[in-house]
Amino acid sequence: MHHHEAHSHGDQTLKNVLDLDAEVARPQIEALTAHLADRLRDHPVRTVLDIGAGTGTGTFALLSRFPSATVTAVDTDDAMLDHLLAVAARHDLADRITPLRADLDEGWPDLPRADVIWASSSMHHMADPDRVLRDIRATLAPGGLFAMIEMEDMPRFLPPGFADGLEDRCLAAASAAKAEHLPHLGSDWPARLTAAGFTQLEDRALTVEIPAPLPGNALRYASTILGRYQATLAGRLTPADRAALDDLLRPGSLTARPDLTLRSTRDVWIAR
Repeated sequence: MHHHEAHSHGDQTLKNVLDLDAEVARPQIEALTAHLADRLRDHPVRTVLDIGAGTGTGTFALLSRFPSATVTAVDTDDAMLDHLLAVAARHDLADRITPLRADLDEGWPDLPRADVIWASSSMHHMADPDRVLRDIRATLAPGGLFAMIEMEDMPRFLPPGFADGLEDRCLAAASAAKAEHLPHLGSDWPARLTAAGFTQLEDRALTVEIPAPLPGNALRYASTILGRYQATLAGRLTPADRAALDDLLRPGSLTARPDLTLRSTRDVWIAR
């Protein structure tokens, strides 16, 4: 896997982003795992593989949904896996998780067959996603399911037209930055799934919409995402846009705004 913004997981801000993302999307993630469980109602789920586990959004949702299952949580970053295990220990779940530090670009590890394989915002980080998809297909147990999730777009928070389209320009700058080192972002994943031997069962959207005024966790999410734009996109934004971001992120500014909303969409493919 590439080592960069979403899956090098090396800084506290990124951990906060992942944890806050899990909080705001919890109802939708729970609905998705419930849907998987319904599809697998005649297939006992004992073994789960979470590829690019991060802080454990998928791991913990799947442990909750499948109480007889254990999860192998794969990530490239030891610190992220340590964080995941610390959270698991606080919830008496550590004995159901096997952490595995592995870079799947370097080869597929020796893993048991899995009844559910979950890859959320991780496949576009692979140098050779087609090879990794073939490895996933070979690891999936007969009758099991592969759930692949990719962010359709970065979340949006600001009112339309705010600062003459500031958020649109931030999103465009962030997309341009990612495109430089993520050539598979926005790939034709259904075609790649088919080429890897999967039968695609379903293509669905996972949409998070929280109206104004935003609750505390969504406000913190907005502040963290916009703060990352401020910190990482300075060279790609105009002085006027940088000043608008600075003003927006002054202490107390976001919390005083009653017009912020949260809108984000992920694409979900379910295959076997």
